[in-house]
Amino acid sequence: MSSNKNALIRYKTLDKCLKNKYRKYTLEDLIDECSEALFEFEGKESYVSKRTIQLDLQNMRSEKFGYEAPIEVYERKYYRYSDPDYSIHNISVNESDLKAMNNAIQILKQFKDFSMFKEMNGVIQKLEDSIHATNQKSIIHLDKNEQLKGLEHIDILYESIVNKKVLKILYKSFTARESSVYTVHPQLLKEFNNRWFLICLYKQKMYNLALDRMENIEADESLSYIDKDLDGDEYFKDIVGVTVAESMLPRNVVFFVDSANAPYVKTKPLHKSQEIINETKDGTLFKICVQINFELERLLLGFGDTLIVHKPQKLKLRMEEKFRMGHKNYQDLSVLKEETIQDQ
Repeated sequence: MSSNKNALIRYKTLDKCLKNKYRKYTLEDLIDECSEALFEFEGKESYVSKRTIQLDLQNMRSEKFGYEAPIEVYERKYYRYSDPDYSIHNISVNESDLKAMNNAIQILKQFKDFSMFKEMNGVIQKLEDSIHATNQKSIIHLDKNEQLKGLEHIDILYESIVNKKVLKILYKSFTARESSVYTVHPQLLKEFNNRWFLICLYKQKMYNLALDRMENIEADESLSYIDKDLDGDEYFKDIVGVTVAESMLPRNVVFFVDSANAPYVKTKPLHKSQEIINETKDGTLFKICVQINFELERLLLGFGDTLIVHKPQKLKLRMEEKFRMGHKNYQDLSVLKEETIQDQ
């Protein structure tokens, strides 16, 4: 049993004792009651130390958990609540607290159909009932795609990362003709642009596998898990998206955005390293320091003719080529439409 759950059981037991008007409890009595309560939940001997109960009483008295319980010692050895009507389960909240909790509930409800949050449905309902939350429409709307293929895999991937399990994943990339089995050591789950990816160790290298390309997942108990101890913030700090090249150094990417669109880039930076180099009436020159990857190119291309890449030269030439090919595609499409119209 987790230490957090042990603490909750102790607090609940102490609360029951301290509000009991028909019995006197010494510190030793409280220790015995908490030890017995833990035994009932765990099914094994679990003696609680004197120091633990003293700290519990101190925490209940303090503002640490919002209890501020009026615990007093009387006749120099017995413990009780000075307010006979007090209980940690009867903590009052003001109207502002209720509004804040209700807003939080409305946000949580948006995840109710997400597989990882299904077990939260009952908790959310209890919260609504306990604070008499209004069944209002959600004011904050989070961008999510509940029908996205692959979401059903998140539970097993999450549990495998937590429990450090090696996985065999039947995977078919967009470029592959047939599916292949990848034996991987899962490290992180990453969401980007409304798609989910598994960051994993495969053949001594880090890969990202899209969840919507996974066809089957099985645990491989025969292999020992290799933990890369990845910190997501550190691992993704030099990129836009999910594709990290361990051997690639970040580069300074300098780009110009016209005056009509520069405010959007200023207020929503493309990367946390973004800086303004120069501003004119025509637009703003920005700089970010990132690895050059597919996701960065797609992001820059999304600005269309409002953004021009200046550096590095290789990225600039690639952007020019993509725009040329795009222009050619539209020309070819126009010819095709003309032919189609004539055929009809």
